Amino acid sequence: MNEGTILLVEDNPDDVLLTLRALRKHNMVNEVVVARDGKEALDYLYGGESSAGRDTSTMPVLVLLDLKLPRVNGLEVLRHIRTHPQTKLLPVVVLTTSDEEQDLVDCYTVGCNSYVRKPVEFAEFVEAVRQLGLYWLVLNAPAPARGR
Repeated sequence: MNEGTILLVEDNPDDVLLTLRALRKHNMVNEVVVARDGKEALDYLYGGESSAGRDTSTMPVLVLLDLKLPRVNGLEVLRHIRTHPQTKLLPVVVLTTSDEEQDLVDCYTVGCNSYVRKPVEFAEFVEAVRQLGLYWLVLNAPAPARGR
C-alpha cells in the first residue's frame, strides 16, 4: 500500500467526516490532509500562506478534489496542478455531487485521472471510497517522484 499523504479538498464538513470514516473503516492508514477550499489546497501544494513552512518537496500520493469550492473552484485547482511541473503527474480524482456533463468534460479535458460522483447513500459512499482507496493506493503504479 502507498502510505503517503492524501489531500482531501472538500468544503462540506459532513463529506469530510464521511470520507475520513470510510478510509479508516477499510484500514487505509494514510495521513489525510483536509483543505476546505481551493486556495487552501493550492497553499498546501505550493507552500502558500496557510501552509507556510511545509516541505513542498513531498507531495501527496492522491488528491481527492471536490468541484464546487469557495475562493478557488476545483477546476481551477486542477488546472494549477496540471500546469505546475512539480504536480503535473499527481493522481487527481474529482469526487463531486455534480452530474453536469460539462463538468465531466471539463475535468477530463484539464486532466483529472478519474471523475466519481458521490453516492448519496452512506453505504454506497463508503464503498466508493473503499474502491478508490484500493485502486489508487494499492493497485495503481504511481509516476516516479522525479517525474513530478
